[in-house]
Amino acid sequence: MKTRRQARLTAGLVATVVFLTAIAPLATDMYVPAFPRVAAELSTTATQVQLTLTTFFVGMALGQLIGGPVSDQHGRRIPLLVALLVTTAASIVCALAPTIAVMTTARFVQGFAGGWAMVIGRAIIVDLAAGAQLVRVLNLIAGVGGLAPIVGPLLGGLILQLLHWRVSFWLVAVLGLAMTLAVLVVVPESLPRERRHAGGIQNFLAAGRIVLSNREYVGYLVVAGAAMGALFAYVATSAFVLQTMNGLSPIAYSIDFAANAAGMTVAALIAARLAGRVSTRKLILAGQVAALAAGIAMLVGALWFDAPLLLAIVCFFVLMTAQGLMIPNGGALASASVPDHPGTGSAVQGFVQWVAAGTIAPIAGLGGQHTAVPMATLITLGAAVSMIGLLVLARPKPAKTGPGSRSGMAPEAAA
Repeated sequence: MKTRRQARLTAGLVATVVFLTAIAPLATDMYVPAFPRVAAELSTTATQVQLTLTTFFVGMALGQLIGGPVSDQHGRRIPLLVALLVTTAASIVCALAPTIAVMTTARFVQGFAGGWAMVIGRAIIVDLAAGAQLVRVLNLIAGVGGLAPIVGPLLGGLILQLLHWRVSFWLVAVLGLAMTLAVLVVVPESLPRERRHAGGIQNFLAAGRIVLSNREYVGYLVVAGAAMGALFAYVATSAFVLQTMNGLSPIAYSIDFAANAAGMTVAALIAARLAGRVSTRKLILAGQVAALAAGIAMLVGALWFDAPLLLAIVCFFVLMTAQGLMIPNGGALASASVPDHPGTGSAVQGFVQWVAAGTIAPIAGLGGQHTAVPMATLITLGAAVSMIGLLVLARPKPAKTGPGSRSGMAPEAAA
């Protein structure tokens, strides 16, 4: 255990990992408001511009799936630095892209490297923390990192108002360099050579089989993955529900979007504060009940009342606040359940969450701009499936009363 603590969990290290988790929302939310201008300048269609978002999500999923096992083999620090430099280079290519094809390719690389960096950041935390501290730190990272979805759209709108849409990518490139510098200064190697796993596709598949054979891990994976799907059903369609169907102005929508993201951030910070004092499973269940209630209310409103504005605003706020209890806590307990394979466990977790995001987002919009039924259905199903993951798949094992009773309780002790 001594080698596990050679590198310490410092405030600077946690702040750097928060920086890393901001890559995806900043690279996405600053860019989305510019879609019409990108289509006009690059002489392309809205669908092709939308594809740059999809390829980014695909890259994020694959980057996390591959980056975790690679860091289990080669350590955390060097692969992380490489990922950040590639993210910076891809952002520069996006800023200079002459065609939509170049933009789409660069966005995939940007997402891949960003996902690689994010999964290693989480693995570093798992290397250095355990039990209630692990849950607390991951909730803290999610809570503070949740500021990015608040700042991203507002910053993107400001850039569009005053400057060119390409400036948003230059800003991401600058942030990539800042993160590289931060890693060089404050992030030590957290995985000693004696704790690294051998590489190769066979070993990766073997590690994957180990983590996926863990019933608790799979249960918490479903908890966080289904919640992520419900979250992106909201992200993909809330603008149509609030603006197209209810006449909310773009500025009012941005304020509402920021308020909902703030609710998620506050919930995650409260969960971090309560770690070790209140059962993490109880916090997750509270979030699931709230999300399910919001989904059902939204579905009833969409089916029979054409999704009235007040109902939509309240349901969206409750849903987003609930995510702050579900996603980071589910992810923390998933990581705690596979301590011998933190990189692989984190990689599979990130892959599932971003695949859920990339899959659910377009499905939520299948009904068009004038119905909220598909979105409300997906939110309700996401909350229900998340609850099944917690109560059925990740149900606690019967408590042991003998001297060795603590041996099988690491994840639940953290809860």
